[in-house]
Amino acid sequence: MLIRPATPDDWQQIWPFFDGIVRDGQTYAYPDDLDSAAAEALWTEMPPGLTVVAVSEGRVVGSAKMGPNRGGRGAHIATASFMVDPDAQGRGTGRALGQFAVEWARDHGFHGMQFNAVVETNTTAVALWESLGFEILATVPEAFDHHTEGLVGLHIMYLRLRPTTPRSRVSRPS
Repeated sequence: MLIRPATPDDWQQIWPFFDGIVRDGQTYAYPDDLDSAAAEALWTEMPPGLTVVAVSEGRVVGSAKMGPNRGGRGAHIATASFMVDPDAQGRGTGRALGQFAVEWARDHGFHGMQFNAVVETNTTAVALWESLGFEILATVPEAFDHHTEGLVGLHIMYLRLRPTTPRSRVSRPS
């Protein structure tokens, strides 16, 4: 599997699984009625962020976007989002994208990585992130309107990437 920066031409392969995952209503809080152009604008990160694709046998099987979680004084913490084509799940694509995002954040000088909204019923993703060292900091109850299970919690998950130095200032990622 190859993970590389996404190009504009990749969107035609990302859009079908992006649309299906969002409409499925189990993992993303994006509006159900996004058209392709609006979805592409949401998913495509501009520098200093990055959007990547996972390619297997010449086909895009997953995508991730990563960048600063916030601007200004929060810009030293990264975040990321991931989508894997349901037809390609269970083959290590999510893990490969997750490992790529963590290494990208480390390489770009981020202090940590925070996931703001991991749906608690998405146990496969929760287990994957925990296996990569993330911890659940809190769960916001009833914060996600799951398509089949109703109101469920959203986990805030965190991975420290650099040791904490008391009262030190964090250098800004490049």
